[in-house]
Amino acid sequence: MKAAVLRVPCTPLEIENVTISKPQSREVLVRVASVGVCHTDLHVVDGSYPAAMPTVLGHEVAGVVEQVGSDVRSVKPGDHVIVLYAFHCGHCPQCHSGHSYRCNPPTAQRAASEPARLARDSEQYTQYLNIGGFAEQVLVDESGCVPVHKDMPLDRACLMGCSVTTGVGAVLRTAAVQAGQSVAIVGCGGVGLSAINGAAIANAYPIIAVDPQPSKLELARTFGATHTVNPNDGDVVEQVMALNGGVGVEHAIEAVGRKDTIEAAFKMVGKGGLATVLGASRPDTLIELPAITLLLEKRLQGGLMGGVRPSIDIPNYVELYMSGQLKLDELIAARRPLAEINIALDELRSGQHARSVIVFDA
Repeated sequence: MKAAVLRVPCTPLEIENVTISKPQSREVLVRVASVGVCHTDLHVVDGSYPAAMPTVLGHEVAGVVEQVGSDVRSVKPGDHVIVLYAFHCGHCPQCHSGHSYRCNPPTAQRAASEPARLARDSEQYTQYLNIGGFAEQVLVDESGCVPVHKDMPLDRACLMGCSVTTGVGAVLRTAAVQAGQSVAIVGCGGVGLSAINGAAIANAYPIIAVDPQPSKLELARTFGATHTVNPNDGDVVEQVMALNGGVGVEHAIEAVGRKDTIEAAFKMVGKGGLATVLGASRPDTLIELPAITLLLEKRLQGGLMGGVRPSIDIPNYVELYMSGQLKLDELIAARRPLAEINIALDELRSGQHARSVIVFDA
């Protein structure tokens, strides 16, 4: 099969012919229909995140099951599936407490003693986040595959593999935003726009979108933002506070992953407010916050995969899309073949696009 391979950080991905193994035990072989291009992938390409090389990036996958291992029970050949990197074992304390997305069991990847899932001759390739979706096929643990009905378009379904699930879930589950509560979303990329969409579904008000790109702010209004703030127009915290009566918002969702934006998100929440960080920061990023503000019962938390319960939340998000409440079509700025993966990464790097999707022939 063809796959886009990263061999050295800060260099273009190369399209190579890679051999993919047959499924064992609880593994599922999926023919990729579409895969989203995510900032997490870009961070690896640009050298901000470490990864074993050579690697196949890509983790927002939707496709059709081709083969299954002998112990697979939840999907079968011909099923349409969304692949999530929220692999889980089903029997650990995290799984039993309803937090299976935190599990990441050893079975998410093959043991060192087993044949590699991806190889060419004697060379082995790693699957980033145990998926490796910038390829014609992926071989993954069964627990990462969620079946969806076949009238759900796969070029939009793939976005539920990360950005949409992270953004919408952060509002509805991680932060548990209630109707009428005030929300500010810092950063209007794929995750931030999805968080705005989630806030609109939750009937929050006001919904304040924060981004330095006027085009992103205009797009944010189509996703449900009631107000917009451009940091280039002045102090972002003061602007947000002014839009909410000077008392701060009840929730801030940070979807950038920088020191300054994380700190600003915490500062813009009022007494008893909650700031939720979704942006993927560099591993060496440290934040500084005035400790005395914690006495105002202000809180800061992280979010992972929108607290997703795969078999419950993904079908629900599909229904929200089919009913017109979840905006996926508007999130896609471009559809490109695998051969244009580096163009898609450049578009993401420019900050002008919400999401590009790599699509494969049926």
